[in-house]
Amino acid sequence: MGGMDPVVQLAVPVVLLVVLVLLLRWTWTPRRGRSLVARTPRRGDPGEYGLLVPVAAPADAAESVRLTAVLESAGIRCTVVDTTQGPRLMVWPDSAASARRLLREPQKDGGGPAGC
Repeated sequence: MGGMDPVVQLAVPVVLLVVLVLLLRWTWTPRRGRSLVARTPRRGDPGEYGLLVPVAAPADAAESVRLTAVLESAGIRCTVVDTTQGPRLMVWPDSAASARRLLREPQKDGGGPAGC
């Protein structure tokens, strides 16, 4: 039976190991924010969320779920972020006025308005 050349038997695992090391180094090396591994999110000031603007400051998780449901039922895209000043309900600037107006209106479930 013809066996493999001993040099090939040694070279194949070494080449695979080198390729694996290069792939892992490429994946885990942070290069000017281009790492493939997600960073741990950090809290920021309410003004540090790009184009999103705060429209409400929910007191707890239940209120944030309720307010999010109110906005989403009106077709307004929103998200809740945990800022350095507490949770904030954020929307796009073109929806901010209508979102604030909608959140100021008393809701059917008896919940009052939640301002920011």
